[in-house]
Amino acid sequence: MHHRHADQSIAPQTRGATIHWAKLYDKLYLLQILTLGRWGKTWVMMLDQAGLKTGDRVLDVGCGPGSLTIKAKARVGQAGQAVGIDASPEMIAVAKEKAQRAGAEVDFRIEVVEKMPFTDQSFDVVISSLMMHHLPDDLKRQALDEIYRVLKPDGCLMITDFKRSETSAKKTVLPFLHHRSMPVGIQDLVPLLAESGFEQVTLSDTPVKMFGYLRAYARTLPR
Repeated sequence: MHHRHADQSIAPQTRGATIHWAKLYDKLYLLQILTLGRWGKTWVMMLDQAGLKTGDRVLDVGCGPGSLTIKAKARVGQAGQAVGIDASPEMIAVAKEKAQRAGAEVDFRIEVVEKMPFTDQSFDVVISSLMMHHLPDDLKRQALDEIYRVLKPDGCLMITDFKRSETSAKKTVLPFLHHRSMPVGIQDLVPLLAESGFEQVTLSDTPVKMFGYLRAYARTLPR
């Protein structure tokens, strides 16, 4: 049984990379600049592929400043629930302010994905946008095990993250964005998903070439 952190203003310990300059990150909206304004379409298609429907309970892991979580809440409606977690207290503070301005009832919490406070099989859908590359390899596996645990049988996991490219230019740029010395890619998550118990793993393109989608489902019956 997992428990919430007693003080939701303190950053939990994690070996994953954490962004603390949340207000500047959100204000600059670097992803819109980087993708020439196509990032919004990438999110729309992501939520479409996740199959979110009215009444679903959705979890956004590594929610950052909360924009995607708020969009997900609009999809599931008043009958559904949207929860967003991030290890950065600064990101969660910005997300809460944004939800309040939008009049969106979203549960934002300071938590780490590798040890979540939720009960088993409590979410219909889990989404993750540009979070997994912040985790070292062993933490990726731990995070996917946790995501599997909180997903209902046949629940959907939808990930958007950087694709590894073989071109020399992108090999130079993407490790800088990842805070890594070697290129990483969403492709590397495919075998880890299978090891964690996920099935029907599908890798596909996004409207922006440097990113990819990964969709996977928890087994229909619990392990």
